Amino acid sequence: MLQAILGESIWVFLGLTVVLVGGCAFLMGQAIAGTWRSYWQILPYSLILAATNRFLAFALFKEQLLAVVPYLVSVVVVWALASFGFRLTRVDMMVHQYPWLYERSSLLGWRDKQETP
Repeated sequence: MLQAILGESIWVFLGLTVVLVGGCAFLMGQAIAGTWRSYWQILPYSLILAATNRFLAFALFKEQLLAVVPYLVSVVVVWALASFGFRLTRVDMMVHQYPWLYERSSLLGWRDKQETP
């Protein structure tokens, strides 16, 4: 059952999808946020990066190329890590570029700066 979801090997999934491609996805999210592009642009890039992941799994580890479920799992992993990188970068940019307006409220959020009486 796990092979039908993740692919042939859990180690290939962890090493290739989570570590290598996931790191690229995190950097992709940071790059999109760093150029002030909108969040929706993460989705098409995630689809392309997940397709690249499936090709690398096919070429390097002889997994099935056109497996739909492992591709969808890769899309979700790539999208989640790209979203995390996007949000971290956007919060950092808002807090540092507009320090008179915003302050960090959590790791992934900001709020309007509270005026002191």
